[in-house]
Amino acid sequence: MIRVLIADDQAIVRSGIAMILTAEDDIEIAAEAGDGVEAIAQAERHTPDVILMDIRMPRLDGLDALRALMRQAPPGRAPRVVMVTTFDDDAYVTRALRSGACGFILKDSGPRLLIEAVRAAVAGDSLISPSITVRLLRRLLPGTAPAPPAVRLSPRERDVAGLVARGLTNAEIASALTITAGTVKTHLGNIQGKLGARNRVEIAAWAWQSGLAAP
Repeated sequence: MIRVLIADDQAIVRSGIAMILTAEDDIEIAAEAGDGVEAIAQAERHTPDVILMDIRMPRLDGLDALRALMRQAPPGRAPRVVMVTTFDDDAYVTRALRSGACGFILKDSGPRLLIEAVRAAVAGDSLISPSITVRLLRRLLPGTAPAPPAVRLSPRERDVAGLVARGLTNAEIASALTITAGTVKTHLGNIQGKLGARNRVEIAAWAWQSGLAAP
C-alpha cells in the first residue's frame, strides 16, 4: 500500500482528497495535518510514502514545511512531496521544485491527475499540472534562459534526458529506446549525479535549456 499524508488547512479539502485516494486499492491515508507544523510532526511520526502539501497554511506554510522536511531528512531518504494548491504562480512553482518537491498540481486538475501524481512520486517520477508545465517549458526554451552549466553526458544519457524533458515516463522512455525500465532508472541516477539535480523536473529543465528536448 502507498501511504499518504495530506496537509491542507481546510478539512473539507482533506476529506475530498482522502475519498479520491482511498477509492484506489493500493493507496491509504497515513495521516492528515491542518498546517505546516503539524505536517512535519505527522511526517516524522508516520513516515508516509508521499506527502500532499498545500502552500498557504497557518503557522507554517507548505513551502517552509517542505524545506524543513528536506533539511531534516537523512541522506538519500528525502520525503516525496507533491504540492497540491489553487495557486499556480510561477514563483511558487519554482520555489517548490528548487526546494525538492517532486510534483506540483492544481486542486482543479481532477481526481485522475491527483492519483497519477501520487503514483509517480512513489515511482521516482515527477508530475506537474499540464498548464504549468507548458508555461515553464516555454520559459526554458533555448535562447530564453541563461545557458545551463556544461555537463558531459553520454549519448544514451542525453537521449534519456531529452525524453524526460518531453514528458515521457520511464516505461515510455524504455520503449522508445528499446531498453529496460531498470536501465532507464540507472541512466536517470547517473544524470542526476552529473547534473547535481534533485529530481526529474530539474533534469527536464536542464535538457530544455540545453536544446535536448526538440523532437
